[in-house]
Amino acid sequence: MIATRIPFLSLAAIDGEAAAIRTAIDRVIARGHFILGPELEAFEAEFAAASKAKHAVGVGNGTDAIALILRALGIGAGDEVITAPLSAAFTALAVTMTGATPVFADIDPVRLTIDPGRIAPRIGAKTRAILPVHLYGQPADMTPILQLAKQHGLAVVEDCCQAHLATCDGTPVGTIGDAGAFSFYPTKNLGAYGDGGAIVTNDAALAERLRRLRNGGQRDRYTHEEAGVNSRLDEIQAAVLRAKLPGLDAATARRRQLAAAYRERLQGGPVDTLPECDPGHVYHLFVVRSPTRAALQAQLAAAGVETLIHYPVPIPDQPAFAGSPYTGCPVAEHVCREVLSLPLYPAMSDADLSRVAAAIKGSN
Repeated sequence: MIATRIPFLSLAAIDGEAAAIRTAIDRVIARGHFILGPELEAFEAEFAAASKAKHAVGVGNGTDAIALILRALGIGAGDEVITAPLSAAFTALAVTMTGATPVFADIDPVRLTIDPGRIAPRIGAKTRAILPVHLYGQPADMTPILQLAKQHGLAVVEDCCQAHLATCDGTPVGTIGDAGAFSFYPTKNLGAYGDGGAIVTNDAALAERLRRLRNGGQRDRYTHEEAGVNSRLDEIQAAVLRAKLPGLDAATARRRQLAAAYRERLQGGPVDTLPECDPGHVYHLFVVRSPTRAALQAQLAAAGVETLIHYPVPIPDQPAFAGSPYTGCPVAEHVCREVLSLPLYPAMSDADLSRVAAAIKGSN
């Protein structure tokens, strides 16, 4: 008989966070200012500081964050953006929102982020940007990507939606390329109580245009300078995020501690753990690989352990991208048949992690 079920994730507030969040929400309600107000301004300043960026721009969600960066850089219809086939489909959907076309370059078989060596053959006359994804909290291999971008005159837009506070070779993600897109979907390392997103950049002119584009292209009230969109991080979500942001460092440290414990306990077991290619990894997810994933997942479910798959289908194999240029991404196709995400969240106990590891070893 199973003692208790181990959930994949718990979104319950931790370490007194609940009281701070209630106070923050009450503050917004009492003020009666719900859109583009002081909470957003304060959060933008605080998140920029936490991300070591000069500017942060709050938007409706992470998908909009990517699309708005591309638009602000002048990328649209007729252009191509090279990105990874292993990610949430929203990465590539953001490209299509601008009218541009996503072009997929295969992933590195170890790091599982876009392979810089596979990018160059995809660069053509229509290529305007490279969109690396810092997947599962592990930063992409940015140095060769930046070199390629400089060589070909391309923008670099970082998908940081799974990588809050991550660093690559010591540099915070989001500040490496032209701009970085973050998601505050509730399951993220820094999650709101609804949808939310932000863009960070060190380019003041780019930040100014992004603020205009997110608010209907308005230069001032009732004067729409260009055709923008309606994508604004609202005051309640900004207040919630402000309440949670001070705890992000400690939560990230706990994620790293749990990941190290998983690696220790799974040594010699039937699964392959993904290597930590950079100490700046923030472990949004802890992913293992197994050639018998279905059987392993079933065994864990029988032991009361909930798992998920991130992601079972490469983006270019999704019906929504049937018309995109695609010459095959065999590494991503193989990886998508093997990856399995294990429970990992700051409130997870050491005992539960040991149970998960024991259940995995017992499946051998």
